[in-house]
Amino acid sequence: MGRVPGRRSVVDYSLQRRSVLADVYAGRTGLFEVCDASPYLSRAAKYHGEATDVVCPVCRKDRLTLVNYVYGEHLGPTAGQAKTQVELARMDTMQEEFTVYAVQVCRGCGWNHLDCSYVLGIEPEPGRQPRRTRRRAGTE
Repeated sequence: MGRVPGRRSVVDYSLQRRSVLADVYAGRTGLFEVCDASPYLSRAAKYHGEATDVVCPVCRKDRLTLVNYVYGEHLGPTAGQAKTQVELARMDTMQEEFTVYAVQVCRGCGWNHLDCSYVLGIEPEPGRQPRRTRRRAGTE
């Protein structure tokens, strides 16, 4: 799977993932606690996710799907939506900074875990404050 150029401030959650899986394999955590993908996440995986070559660590039957969610102060109604790698690459060149959260999902058993997060978008120029959204009167 291709990586989006411009990724920065990457946070990898693989150690946390390993810890959760160790607890599952040892019987300290039940499958119902980790195979709990919401209907919205499952639907996003089906329609907006990207298949990986990684086999689900829980059911070991299906391959994981990666779903990328975007969040940012300047995204407006786009914030919270699932985006493909192609859409992320386009947004990277057109939007001010925003954060991407990549979630692994097994469409078979419902396993899901945050894979990583990173920042994309146009970096603010040094010494210049990023553009702020207007607030309605009385909300400050």
